[in-house]
Amino acid sequence: MQVASGDTKREVAQQQGGVVDLAGFYNDEGLPLGAAVTASGRISTALFPGATFDTPPFTRDELIALDEALRDASNLAEVRFSVYIGNLGDDVVADARGILAKAPEPAYGTLIAVSPNTHEVAVVSGSEVAGRVNDRVAELGVTAAISAFKNNQLIDGLVSALRVMATAVARP
Repeated sequence: MQVASGDTKREVAQQQGGVVDLAGFYNDEGLPLGAAVTASGRISTALFPGATFDTPPFTRDELIALDEALRDASNLAEVRFSVYIGNLGDDVVADARGILAKAPEPAYGTLIAVSPNTHEVAVVSGSEVAGRVNDRVAELGVTAAISAFKNNQLIDGLVSALRVMATAVARP
């Protein structure tokens, strides 16, 4: 499962196959029918009447909380925050940079990438915000998330990280 801003459409479509598209059809962007990229770069997916998610990793309330945290953090800090949850390769930072590069306006973005299976987290920032969302801010965010992560509360940890990081870089 991936929750991300940006052009991770094909990966999301592959990992969520059968969730939305009961007939196996994909739109021109490679997304299952009923899915679209929003103005903020997130992928929004609708279910057909009577359809259910195959194996939902997060509750509806968790997804709403993450969505609101992304919106609020991005507005407060004037940085386009994104979150990626999924497997990352051997070079976690390089993979996170590759994901951020596909996001809308990557120079103004910051990505929190979490690999749940390997328990790794990477925070990468675009060139225009790297001076503000620096290593110190990334460390604050990861530190804020760790206790929730240890209790298997992935979304709570991400929400905490987003709030701390946005507050740390908010312009007066």
